[in-house]
Amino acid sequence: MPPRHRDPLTKDLFEWQPKKVAVGYSADVIGRGRLDSKIARIIAHALRDARDSGQSRAQIARDMAEFLGRPVSEAILNKWCSEGSEEHRIPLDAFIALVKVTGARDLLGFVPGEFGLTVIEDEYAALIEERLLEEHIEEMQARRAALAARRRVNR
Repeated sequence: MPPRHRDPLTKDLFEWQPKKVAVGYSADVIGRGRLDSKIARIIAHALRDARDSGQSRAQIARDMAEFLGRPVSEAILNKWCSEGSEEHRIPLDAFIALVKVTGARDLLGFVPGEFGLTVIEDEYAALIEERLLEEHIEEMQARRAALAARRRVNR
């Protein structure tokens, strides 16, 4: 019997992955260890992703400098993503500029993640609120039904 050929137009149901809801890097990207090392790793990862999409560190530095209104060099980018460069930490405004110019929104999930919180896309906030309201309505309906049943028993 000849082998079956897969129809390229038919989607494989087992290949489906849900859309990413939370913003952030996975634990294998962040790694373990000191906080400054984790920050350096996520910055390095964001810069690698930017490079892979065609942005050079020199261009990122120029765009950040323009966004911040102060000089940002490629050398300082290199120091911010180096775990061995202990005296160079990325300032918060530069971190925001890095996210802005690279589009690396996964960086935004790091700080809340350190506190057990999650950053989500705006479009999912309404869905979550809607589900919380549904749960509250269900709870209120259950309480109402319990009160009605108690009232019927007491008649």
